[in-house]
Amino acid sequence: MSDEKKDQAPDSAAWDSTQWHEVVKGDTLSKIAEKYYGDASLFTQIFEANKDTLTDPNLIRVGQKLRIP
Repeated sequence: MSDEKKDQAPDSAAWDSTQWHEVVKGDTLSKIAEKYYGDASLFTQIFEANKDTLTDPNLIRVGQKLRIP
């Protein structure tokens, strides 16, 4: 039955991710991308996954929780 529920997930689950990152002092999206993906240039993937809370990839706040797709 749990497989049926997964198939019926709402569209909002499109960005469902298995990892979250809490921003700490000194973090940038590039540094976070380097940590999780090994490639700082992939920061745009994190930005796109968090557009509901981010308007600018250069403006992240300490304590903010970001989806890591």
